[in-house]
Amino acid sequence: MKTTTATTITAAAATTAALSSFFLLPSSFGAEAPPRRLNVIFFLADDMGYGDLAKYNSKNVLRAAAEGIRVDQFYVASPICSASRTGLTTGTFPQRWGITSFLADTRANANRGMANFLSLKAPTLAHCLQNAGYATGHFGKWHMGGQRDFNAAPYITEYGFDESLTQFEGLGDRILPLFSPDYNPKWKDGKNPLGVGSEKLGKGKCTWVNRWDVTHTFISRAIQFIEKSKKAGKPFYVNIWPDDVHAPHEPSSTNRGNHSPGAYYGGVMSEFDREFGRLLDYVRNDPDLRDNTIVIFASDNGTPKAAGQPGTNGNLRGYKGQIYEGGFREPFIVWAPKLTNPARVGKTNTTSVIGGIDFAPSILSILGIPVPDTVKFDGLDRSDIFLGRSDAPYRPAPLFWSRPPGAGPGTPDFAIRDGKWKLLLTGDKTTELYDMDTDPSETKNLSKANPDTVKDLLAKIAAWQKDVNYAKIPAARTDAPAGKRGGKKGTAPSDDEG
Repeated sequence: MKTTTATTITAAAATTAALSSFFLLPSSFGAEAPPRRLNVIFFLADDMGYGDLAKYNSKNVLRAAAEGIRVDQFYVASPICSASRTGLTTGTFPQRWGITSFLADTRANANRGMANFLSLKAPTLAHCLQNAGYATGHFGKWHMGGQRDFNAAPYITEYGFDESLTQFEGLGDRILPLFSPDYNPKWKDGKNPLGVGSEKLGKGKCTWVNRWDVTHTFISRAIQFIEKSKKAGKPFYVNIWPDDVHAPHEPSSTNRGNHSPGAYYGGVMSEFDREFGRLLDYVRNDPDLRDNTIVIFASDNGTPKAAGQPGTNGNLRGYKGQIYEGGFREPFIVWAPKLTNPARVGKTNTTSVIGGIDFAPSILSILGIPVPDTVKFDGLDRSDIFLGRSDAPYRPAPLFWSRPPGAGPGTPDFAIRDGKWKLLLTGDKTTELYDMDTDPSETKNLSKANPDTVKDLLAKIAAWQKDVNYAKIPAARTDAPAGKRGGKKGTAPSDDEG
């Protein structure tokens, strides 16, 4: 892997130079070169399944796809949030940093062999951009340290962000969800126990906000940050990571329908889409932003398999916490009108494969910022896919996953996607092999018919395990993480809180 990483950086540098020239000269596709340094907004949903956008007719998000590009085979680094977000943030496999599932209280983290927070030694896209003169802001869920009973994690701003506003899974200023009085009678004054616990941690100003206004608040604060950056004449990178698609769900009173789990989820999806539309319209209607801002939409993992959870992973097998496709294959949309190959606008790339770990090096390449010598990404520069300049099949190097410790039952331990093949491995050496070109739903195990392919992929998994120092998944003890989030109404809590 280390040889691959070095090769990746060299390739990224070459592509960066090419893209820098691309932005300084008129595009070969006929689009005008951007008038100033590019901005980036990364909008990351929480627990939104692969099939949710279509099922709930998310017209504003789908409008972004119609005006941009959608990549069908986008894989986050883990089927659970903390590890998935670590991959997106660092451009590396989260196993390197001891974050292999969702971060909970310190006892639960120790029981699963996990760190309590993302190491400050980890590279971050925000640090790279901040050092290059960008204004950087994070608004929304963090969940990479500073939660439950642990307040010794770094502030979000220590990872390269100038400003942050988060919720109960991070430190710094945060907003906490306030539910209707009858949502769960056990919650005093409608305050979720995780919010109450977060307030006790200190380390930032806490403000209680109606659950259905949380995403609105994050976006409003992000817009304020963008306006401030514009006045200062600085390009910006902004994370907007709302958590409202994650249980517990409570939309505003006008969107609760018959108060069933499905009605609550549908109401949340509608309001989530409306807020995304507000953000997109803000960018589209501002001439200072429209032509030089990239808006990217994705989700951190698939929808969970839990009682009362109406989300859908479409035709994909598996759920959040599992390393089948439904756990980590997610929506991925890039909206960048002046940068996108016009021939690809409104189309879905069904052939290329992108990993969440590719996000950081690809963004740096698009912005023309070289990868610092001190940074070693596992991800590849896939900027040509982001901008519709290529739909080359597969990915030049494999992607790897591990089962979140404590997750299951019903999911293998390790997985690899290499070309058209996906291999899953369980601890007893049982294998499952699927041809993703013909069987994305993972229904026909081809292991016995392809022993040489199985042998080759097993060897690659073993080499990766050694490289990231994660050859065996810790057997999680029976101590359950504290702080379930569900309520009487709406959907039940997810099975893992991530």
